[in-house]
Amino acid sequence: MGDQDDDLATPNVAASLAVLAGRGASDAVCCIALGQRSRGQDHRQASDLLRQVTGIGETMARDLSRLLSVKDDAHYGVLHVGQQRVTAALPQAKHLVETAEEFSRTRS
Repeated sequence: MGDQDDDLATPNVAASLAVLAGRGASDAVCCIALGQRSRGQDHRQASDLLRQVTGIGETMARDLSRLLSVKDDAHYGVLHVGQQRVTAALPQAKHLVETAEEFSRTRS
């Protein structure tokens, strides 16, 4: 694998990690607030479950849905994830993680 292949893989890896971070943060919030997490094959069910969390669920579900829109391309390399999509995905993941951290602190 040459440098060109590495350059193409980097945005996919970044997007993939953003999706995983956002999904993990969402699961954590659902477990804390609802005592359950989404386990279905359709990861968009996690967004539906998040909406049930009072106060933060709607915003988190919106961010998670946006992240999940890049999931297949990022995880499975179906298409190259462009820098613009990665640039949009990273703040969404960051917001989800920060919201989950704050939520867990207020529930401890």
